[in-house]
Amino acid sequence: MQNGKLGSYLNLHLIVFIWGFTAILGALISINADALVWYRMLFAGVFLFLFILLKKKSFVVPPKEFIKLVLVGFLIAVHWIFFFKAIHVSNVSITLSVFSLGAFLAAILEPLFYGRKVLWYEVFFGLVIIAGLGIILQVEMNYFEGMMYALASIIIGVLFTLMNGKLIEKNDSSVITFYEFMAGVVFISIYFLIENKFNAKFFMLTSSDWILLLILASVCTAYAFTASVKVMQKLSPYTIMLTTSLEPVYGIILAYFLLGGKEKMSFGFYMGALLIVITVILNGIVKHYFEDKE
Repeated sequence: MQNGKLGSYLNLHLIVFIWGFTAILGALISINADALVWYRMLFAGVFLFLFILLKKKSFVVPPKEFIKLVLVGFLIAVHWIFFFKAIHVSNVSITLSVFSLGAFLAAILEPLFYGRKVLWYEVFFGLVIIAGLGIILQVEMNYFEGMMYALASIIIGVLFTLMNGKLIEKNDSSVITFYEFMAGVVFISIYFLIENKFNAKFFMLTSSDWILLLILASVCTAYAFTASVKVMQKLSPYTIMLTTSLEPVYGIILAYFLLGGKEKMSFGFYMGALLIVITVILNGIVKHYFEDKE
């Protein structure tokens, strides 16, 4: 693997570890999922705005690109709302395990977006990940509602990942992320105005929630999301999605030690999670082998 790709791959693993910690924060923050996402995107957008000013980057994007950024921002907002909703109605471990489906979905959809052929091993490893998820589903059916929210979230997540893979070709990662987050804030704000959710209680958070939200918005969102968009310059969306399959592993381990209680799952659950980890490692080996032969 070339040095540029290796550096991006290692950075991606750091990002995925941070995303695993994001789920922990989502479980600890006491507000509803939609309000959580509104605060997250607003604060992250402010951090990115200051970063872009500091780096003296241009905010200008072509009108056609701007429309795409608005659409992606909407998808990101819905993706995160479903994600945190899944955590609240089930738990971190279940939600993150369903996210392993992202690799299989990317293997099917990426060729359509980028006009390349379907690679047999991508589909194969994606199917193995589904088998691992099947083991989890078989032993944890009492969390079915959370699984459905998580499934909707990861489908939307794959779509905007593929779209960002196109957008990063012509735009700065921090700039497009800023516009996407601000678009998400606008969409959620419109919904809140219609539902009359903006009231005094909405802005009355505990000191703990404020601190956790700031950590979530800065480290886990502004940094991690921008960095994840940037690595798309070096890595394919499929590689990103398959590596993201390690998010359940990092998150589940963190949840087990930091949250305990309902995060302690059955033996069958951990067997399914182990199968997913082995699949991710094998994918890296196989991909490296075929790249060396090209």
